[in-house]
Amino acid sequence: MKKNSKVAIAAIATAGLLGLAGCAADGDSAGGSEESKDITIAVFNGWDEAVATSELWKAVLEEQGYNVELEYADVAPVFAGLASGDYDMTTDVWLPGTHASYLEEFGEDISDLGAWNDESKLTVVVNEDAPIDSLTELADNADLFNNTIVGIEPGAGLTLAMENEVIPGYGLEDMDFVTSSTAAMLTELQTATDSGENIVATLWDPHWANTAYPVKELEDPEGALGGTESLHTYGKIDFADEFPEVAGWMGDFQMDLDTLYSLEQAMFVDYDGDDYAPVVEQWIEDNQDYVDGLTS
Repeated sequence: MKKNSKVAIAAIATAGLLGLAGCAADGDSAGGSEESKDITIAVFNGWDEAVATSELWKAVLEEQGYNVELEYADVAPVFAGLASGDYDMTTDVWLPGTHASYLEEFGEDISDLGAWNDESKLTVVVNEDAPIDSLTELADNADLFNNTIVGIEPGAGLTLAMENEVIPGYGLEDMDFVTSSTAAMLTELQTATDSGENIVATLWDPHWANTAYPVKELEDPEGALGGTESLHTYGKIDFADEFPEVAGWMGDFQMDLDTLYSLEQAMFVDYDGDDYAPVVEQWIEDNQDYVDGLTS
């Protein structure tokens, strides 16, 4: 083949490819780009309502044809990851109080996809047979609890509320506020329950430990822990543009405490393992009408 012929053929091929590219561009412009099917859900370490709702939505979205990855991280990295676009969404943002400081820092770079529960609150609990019923009584009876309040993760909103409001508000500075992890707190609850000893610990509602252990919530007459809060799903700033269908589902998502406790009971109380997929699958079968409504 002659050189000029090769050049001519190459030119024709290039023109054809450019024409196809132009058609594709016109098609995208006319019909919009196809919705992404790969979603990363960020899950707060130790927040079991986050684990439960994330595992549920993973199963639901995969049934709808999406590819879902769950990424576990502490609260601050989750908000930072949403703001940077490293994560697509998270299901457990507490407002207006618990996560307010994170919204002040990252709020302009993330998007509120909707509130799915408005019955939640931060709490301090003791064993149900403890001789006190209010945070106002704790300082005078600190020795009955080994002068210790068992907390959760150092960076949690609940921990900040304890340090900034509850401890100074109720004169608990002489007590040892031990922060480590939610898992460690639950271990202490189990140990105290087994031994019949007094314990005071930070907790929240919704959490399956409220029904799994014999505990009672201490009254908070000063409102130091804040009032009832709403649980929101948040996404990266352009989530609705990239995942319009899912954004619509999240905007309609509702889950009351009884339904959430049912799911948590199946995952964290009745089951002792790490692979939640078959447990969630069975729960979905047992609650099919509710689950079908999540995407209808």
